[in-house]
Amino acid sequence: MTQASDSALPDTERHWLIAALPAAARPFGLLARFDRPIGWWLLFWPCAWSVALAGGAQERWDLLLWFLLGAIAMRSAGCVYNDIVDRDLDRKVERTRSRPLASDRVSARAAWIWLLLLCLIGLVVLLQLRWEAQLVALGSLALVAAYPFMKRITWWPQAWLGLVFSWGALVGWTAITGDYAPAMIWLYAGSVFWVIGYDTIYALQDIEDDALAGVKSTARRFGKNARAGIAFFYIAALICWCLAFWQIRPQLLGLAALLPAALHLGWQIITLHRQNGKDALAKFRSNREVGLLVALACFVLGATA
Repeated sequence: MTQASDSALPDTERHWLIAALPAAARPFGLLARFDRPIGWWLLFWPCAWSVALAGGAQERWDLLLWFLLGAIAMRSAGCVYNDIVDRDLDRKVERTRSRPLASDRVSARAAWIWLLLLCLIGLVVLLQLRWEAQLVALGSLALVAAYPFMKRITWWPQAWLGLVFSWGALVGWTAITGDYAPAMIWLYAGSVFWVIGYDTIYALQDIEDDALAGVKSTARRFGKNARAGIAFFYIAALICWCLAFWQIRPQLLGLAALLPAALHLGWQIITLHRQNGKDALAKFRSNREVGLLVALACFVLGATA
């Protein structure tokens, strides 16, 4: 990083729900990242895309609400699990050393109990789905359990995160149709590439600390070529989404629905400041809007197909 202030970005923003919690509960809220709702949205959008593209957004609007609750619960559970595994590494990174487990404000035992409670909420959501979707959802558990260890063994933990955070595209489609289709696979693949791109942007914040701690990432792997690497994965995502849309409506007009999302992704790439951590964080968070734009495109296509 070019400036110390850029490499020392606060890991959390203590506002909104956190400030409303009792003092004793705030460390658990921070552990679950209740102060950072961007993660909920990034986990939820692939679910919404597949429900909408499969044509079920209007008839099964309640399913979207269940998926949002599930995204909140399971993303929070994933953060707790990640911090349990990473608490020693988090102490070595300036941005994460104040996390509740790394700073010993929450014990490992209390964190495991909190994780179990969040998983029970996820179980309630799971029971709302048809059995085929339940099986698909359970298939992600091994990927989720392995994710925190990927940064220790591969330069591509962002790819593993893509597999995990995109899984909702498979679950949502199956929840509507009870079956698989090529459009579902292309939608999932596009989401995987999208996650690799935006999480590489996120990892730009920690390049120097990650190098000292021995943490691997695509941001470190790409180095000065990070912008080109991110562009590659964003383009790959758009190509896959176009292929998914083509399966539903083989007309160029249908692909035009993705133009707003494509322009947003292009803006991210062109204006990204690789050595400015604050800009990287802002660009990363702007992917909430990308998810919304793709969701609107899926809704339009799914409702008119």
